Amino acid sequence: METVARLAKSPAAIVGLLLLFLVVAMALTAPLVFPRDPLGLAGRPLQWPFVNSRFWLGTDTTGRDIAAQIFHGARISLLIGIVATLLAITIGIVLGALAGYYGGLVDDVLMRITEAFQTLPNFLLLLVLVAVFGSDIKTVTIAIGLVSWPASARLTRAEFLTLRSREFVQASRTLGMRDVQIIFREILPNALPPVIVYASVIMATAILLESALAFLNLSDPNVPSWGNLIGTGRSVLRTQWYVSAIPGIVILLTVLAVSLVGQGLNDALNPRLKRR
Repeated sequence: METVARLAKSPAAIVGLLLLFLVVAMALTAPLVFPRDPLGLAGRPLQWPFVNSRFWLGTDTTGRDIAAQIFHGARISLLIGIVATLLAITIGIVLGALAGYYGGLVDDVLMRITEAFQTLPNFLLLLVLVAVFGSDIKTVTIAIGLVSWPASARLTRAEFLTLRSREFVQASRTLGMRDVQIIFREILPNALPPVIVYASVIMATAILLESALAFLNLSDPNVPSWGNLIGTGRSVLRTQWYVSAIPGIVILLTVLAVSLVGQGLNDALNPRLKRR
């Protein structure tokens, strides 16, 4: 409750939560507000926003309703962000926990693997995975998770290196607890706060990575993605700039919302850092 109270006092967290609430509301109400297929033809192509009352935000180059794609795209972006983040955090926690707890050879091997993944930029490695395994939405989501775990692994390892010599860990060993129990039941709960905060960074990055793939026509074209909509507007960017600008603004606000919530969590979970 104390953490929640500190979170409620953070202006950044409040603004972020409000923006995130709007995005979640769009995702939940999309089938009700726009029951038809968002990728189906709706009207004359390239109608400007607020000109036709049927199309709040206008239509794209093929005559599809931009507002419908924005609302349904919220579901895709949130799903990708959440699933990719959970996958990345899970891999990072397991590898980081094992490396930090055991140290020695285990630490050396796992950290060399982590460094190997960090040698290439995330987006370049993502391009390779998508080129090899395909660009359907499930593959893209898993690929984003697979390229996003190294930083969380290093963060978890650093926390475990600090905590593994504490008194409560020594007491757990004295009581005969197994290593798995000590790692996941005793140490991990104390190491989670910074990892939870970093999860917001991974989620924001995941949304941006999928949008970048879609902009390059490397994501799933059969889903109403914000990135796909931006890519659709490339050919008319000079004249009908709104086709790309509207989803771009939505992506910006969503990433900002997730980042602000992460900042608020950091202030709530690490109050001493804020005082300094």
